[in-house]
Parts: sequence; C-alpha cells; structure tokens
Amino acid sequence: MELDFYGAAGRVTGSCHILRVGGRTVLVDCGLIQGSRDDEQLNRAPFPFDAASVDAVILTHGHIDHSGRIPLLVKGGFTGPVYTQTGTVELSRVLLLDSASLAEHDAYDRRKHPMSKADRNAEPLYTREDALRALDSLVGMAYHEKRTILPGLSIRFMDAGHILGSALVEVWLEEGGVSRKLVFSGDVGQYGSPLMNDPETIKEADAVIVESTYGDRLHRELEPTLAEIGEIIRNVASGSGNILIPAFAIGRSQELLYLFSRYYEEWELDRWEVFLDSPMAIEASRIYWDNSGLLDEDAVAFRNGSSWMNQLKNLHFTLKPEQSQAINARKNGAIIIAGSGMCNGGRILHHLRHNIQRPECSVVITGYQAPGTLGRSIVEGESEVVIHGRSYPVRAAVHTIGGLSAHGDQNDLVRWLSGFENNPELCIVHGDDPVKKIFREVVDSKLHCKSSIPLPGDVVRFNP
Repeated sequence: MELDFYGAAGRVTGSCHILRVGGRTVLVDCGLIQGSRDDEQLNRAPFPFDAASVDAVILTHGHIDHSGRIPLLVKGGFTGPVYTQTGTVELSRVLLLDSASLAEHDAYDRRKHPMSKADRNAEPLYTREDALRALDSLVGMAYHEKRTILPGLSIRFMDAGHILGSALVEVWLEEGGVSRKLVFSGDVGQYGSPLMNDPETIKEADAVIVESTYGDRLHRELEPTLAEIGEIIRNVASGSGNILIPAFAIGRSQELLYLFSRYYEEWELDRWEVFLDSPMAIEASRIYWDNSGLLDEDAVAFRNGSSWMNQLKNLHFTLKPEQSQAINARKNGAIIIAGSGMCNGGRILHHLRHNIQRPECSVVITGYQAPGTLGRSIVEGESEVVIHGRSYPVRAAVHTIGGLSAHGDQNDLVRWLSGFENNPELCIVHGDDPVKKIFREVVDSKLHCKSSIPLPGDVVRFNP
C-alpha cells in the first residue's frame, strides 16, 4: 500500500494523488494546473504513469483544478470508473465541457493569430468529444454511502461544505492482512457559510491529506463582510458607476445571487440591474436550485419561502454573446457577475476593458487569485494591467472580500482537523509553499500531529 504525490504537491492547483494497493492503481482527483501560461503548459506533460493502467478515479469535487485532466486521462487510455458525489456528476458536465470549449477556442485563436511556429499548429489540450467520453465514466454516490470499489479499497464521501457535491473522502485500504484508513480533504469549506453545510467531522484516520490554500490567514467574519458589500453597493450607486464581480461560475456566483436576494432591500438593490453574465454560471445555478437538499438548511428554508430567483426582480441572465456585449453600453447602475473568477479569461475581461480605467467604478474580488493571473495583478495594486494585449490604467476602486471564500481559513482547517480523535499523520498539500510552511507550524503547535509537506514524486508507504 502506498500513496504517491503528484499534483497539488509543490503548488496550489492540479490536484492529483496516486494510490496503489493490491496491484491496483487509483487516482484521487486529476485536475488542471492553473495560473500563468507557462504553468498551464505543464498540463501537456505526460502523466508519470500509464493512463491505461489506472483502475479508477475518486473525484472530490468538480472544480477544474481537481477534475480538469480527467479527459486527458481518458484520451490516454483510461477506461475505468470515476467515483464522485451525485451533485458533482451534474456540475462536472458543465465544467468539463466549458474547459474543453476554452481549450478549443484558445487553439483556434493561436492558429488564426500565430506568434510562433508552434502557434500555427496549435491543438487544444482536449476537445468537447474528449470531455464527453470522460463524463460517461462518472459514477455518482450519495454522501455517507460506503462502497467497495476494488478489492482491498473502499470509500465514503462526507460533505466538505465547499461547493455543491464537494466531498471529504474516507478511503479504507487492505492488503496482506494490513488495514489502513486515509482521508483526503479535497477543498474544505468555511464553517457558517451562507449557502453550504459545515464540513462534516471525521473521527479516525491513519493519515490525512489536507489542503492548505488559506492556511496562513483568517477570513473576515461574515457579518462585517456582508456589511462591506452593502456599503460598496450604496457608495458606488451614488457615484454613478458599475460594479464588476469576477466570480467563479460554480459556488461563488450562486452564493452571490443568494445573498443579493436575501439582502435585496437592505442593500438597496432595487436601484441596480444585476447581470449574471456567464452561461456556465446560469446552468450551474439551475443545478444548485434543483439539488437544494445538499445545501444549508437555512438557505433551503429561504429558497422554499421566497424563491431566490423571483426575489431578485432585476436579475438578468445573459446567455448570448450579443447580450453580454450590450451590457458595456451601460455607464452606471450595473452589477456584473462574470467569469472567470481569476480574470484569466471569459467575459469579465471585456467588462474590465470598459470599466477598469473609470474611477467611479468598482471591482470586487471575492476569491483566491493564483500567481500569474490578471486577478492577482489587480489585487496586488498594479497601476496598469494588460487585457487582450493592450495596457489599461487601473483607476477603478478595488475591493477584496475575503469573507466569502469557498475555502476554509486557518481556523476552519484547524477546527476540522481537531475532529480527529486519534492524532493521524498529516500530509499538507494544495497551497503556496510559504503558506504550507506556516500552516504546518500552526498544526504542529495546536494539534501536536506528525506532519509533512510532500513534494511531487514523494511516496508514503503504509506497511506493518
């Protein structure tokens, strides 16, 4: 029995861990590396294993940095099942097809406007056909259902509270009379989230592979976060500008719609027109509403009592490109929620081009911005940014709203880990290197666990 560290070891994105037991090979996640163009080129590197030899994949949730290389795996010869929570099955269809479409569009643009010899022959990382074949492999499981998926390997999904269908994964291994239990955190959500359930407690494990995205900091408390959002909306309204919210299509967009509906009168949203400018976010919102039983009970009660969508009377879904383009004629009174969440593609770029140099406008950042992305440059206070090859001065007000992160902060992660009663060994992944080191110091001092920060290629063996 062994665990090989591959993706999200040594970086934040690209989650992928390799389990070997009884001659079988199983991946836990198989995600895209995200960030700068150089980072994303790493996705084209061969897997450090034969894709055809992988017997199964366990998918913690649908975000592309956890799921986005599954089509490449299938393209490389993988024919096994991908086990995941039922909500993730639906969201993955939206996410993987969108990822494939972006890859096809990027390759087309490079061929049409080549800047190098390689551009003239550019091929997408994978196609929509590849994504559809990968989606055929998904097998949905309910939370709390324990299932043996291979001889000597059983799994159970618990609610991670991150996005719809996100899971903490319990894995039981048995080989040669030896039994071990591993837990993979995937991405751990915040306690007290407005939309998602709290992360569920797991009491026992021999080893826990835990993310550390925000392991070096604390998010702002929810109450002042909501007060700040209301203040931004009221202040920009008096300044006659627009509000741009780069938002991840899955999770963040739905949370924003819920909050806008819940605080519609308090935040004086009747003076605005709200645009959800993302076909993917629109479809994901439908999936959230249709699977509301997976959400926080307060959110479900509010939905059943008022119907979130009907409460937002001034909400517009802009599916077509021409609808999105028409928004840019508006000089004031528009709240525009658009992807991508890190401003590294999508419709938000067009809205930034038209508004980021206008001091009466605001850009509201509500999630993690990876190094090398446009969103990171905006958050770090760059005076100029490059959008579609042209420089634009940043004159709009920039607000970073940390309290809405779908990721738990340091306290949330420590709180979740405190639920383990038998002092398991911790393997810290999925974070910037300085963050992982700080988080390791915190868990060592507070929990007194044996911990490590694996590097790509490191192997942990679970032998007697």
